[in-house]
Amino acid sequence: MTIAGYFFYLFSIVLISSGAMVISARNPVHSVLFLILAFLNAAGLFVLLGAEFLAMILIIVYVGAVAVLFLFVVMMLDIDFDQLRKGMSRYLPVGILVGLVLLAELILVVGGFSVAPGAFRPVTGEQVTNTEAIGRVLYTDYLYFFQLSGLVLLVAMIGAIVLTLRHRSDSKRQNIARQVGRKREDAIEVVKVETGKGIS
Repeated sequence: MTIAGYFFYLFSIVLISSGAMVISARNPVHSVLFLILAFLNAAGLFVLLGAEFLAMILIIVYVGAVAVLFLFVVMMLDIDFDQLRKGMSRYLPVGILVGLVLLAELILVVGGFSVAPGAFRPVTGEQVTNTEAIGRVLYTDYLYFFQLSGLVLLVAMIGAIVLTLRHRSDSKRQNIARQVGRKREDAIEVVKVETGKGIS
């Protein structure tokens, strides 16, 4: 067995173990940390497969942004997870249905090699990197889907801002027009104070 084979089994075992710990850990902070470990090992598997671009995207986007965001949200929110687990049996049928749908999608993706073998054709005639090959496919064959996904993310970002934005009457807010239109008389007041007397 080669060194790459040993690393494959090492990354795979740690990935499966950390994935199991994500759903079995009682502390939600530990679950997020195990999720970060799972992402790092998945990135190692991508490197072994020669997909270094996907490995870097996985580390930069998911580990550097999404997982850290999960960690901060879990640590900041005071959520009673024991209370949430009590109603888990009520949502178990929905969870099983979602799991079956994801399993069907995975089967379709794996079976895509036999259904549409032309979609996985290698680039011939010239040697290009993985990043360039992904860019060519992404910005030619799937350009409209790529732009549509950007719009979906934009709508999700605007929706998150609208849902979390709260106007409070007791909070101090900056009024730019009032600051720019302020005159000297509104800002300062010259008072002549007699000697030995204060300002009443």
